[in-house]
Amino acid sequence: MNSCFHIVAINGLQMNVLMAGEGTPLLMLHGFPDSSKLWRKLIPALTTEGFRVVAPDQRGFGLTEAPVGKSEYTIDRIAADAIALLDKLGIERAALMGHDWGAAVGWWLAGTYPDRFSCFAALSVGHPNAVRHAGLRQKLKSWYFILFLLPGIGEVIVRAFDFAAFKRMTRDDPEIANWRLDLARPGRLTAAMNWYRANLKTMADGSFPSAQVPALGLVGSDDVALGTEQMARSRDYAEVSFDYALIEGAGHWMPLIAPAELATHLLPFLQDHAV
Repeated sequence: MNSCFHIVAINGLQMNVLMAGEGTPLLMLHGFPDSSKLWRKLIPALTTEGFRVVAPDQRGFGLTEAPVGKSEYTIDRIAADAIALLDKLGIERAALMGHDWGAAVGWWLAGTYPDRFSCFAALSVGHPNAVRHAGLRQKLKSWYFILFLLPGIGEVIVRAFDFAAFKRMTRDDPEIANWRLDLARPGRLTAAMNWYRANLKTMADGSFPSAQVPALGLVGSDDVALGTEQMARSRDYAEVSFDYALIEGAGHWMPLIAPAELATHLLPFLQDHAV
């Protein structure tokens, strides 16, 4: 895989962007607590099939700058980063993929800027309105939201005893070493939690727009944070089309755990809709 990192200046940020391949542009947005490293096992399958991957470290994560203040992390501002990045690279239209918070941003982009995206693949996180209406089991899975919303207290609890609580929350995922290094840097844990703090009202009040491009939803059967109901219900918030598939045996971080299985679903969808 021929890939390289570039520092791109957009919206007052120095943004670190992984670029790989040639052909149809594909914007890939990671979530919490990741960076563009999330995509490393999936990218080869995409570039081999003719996709030009553009995978930024989103604001507050990876090697991209982390502005101070909760207001810097509202979802409209984060979405504006994605559009500014496409503009900077001269990309008029791209396919779109997102995982975790990156999927939430993707739903916003697919509903707000449909002229810029040919299609959207949501990994793990369904449309926020569908998540909101999912049942008790989903609400129990989302217990960590309460912790992350507590300024100062959330940081202390997550960081305590060498991130012991975080290890338990993520079932001691093998990626924990990378996450710990990233989040231990000054200000980075607060920046990551500010994604939750800045967007609670928007995620909860039903104001998210419906997707205006073809959408695909993929969720793992063993996801620690998201259930299948919230993804299946997302068809109610996809105005063009919505396909859904369950990745058996996969946990939350499917791009690292099950890249081959993901590719079997993603490639036909992207090849049918990406232009």
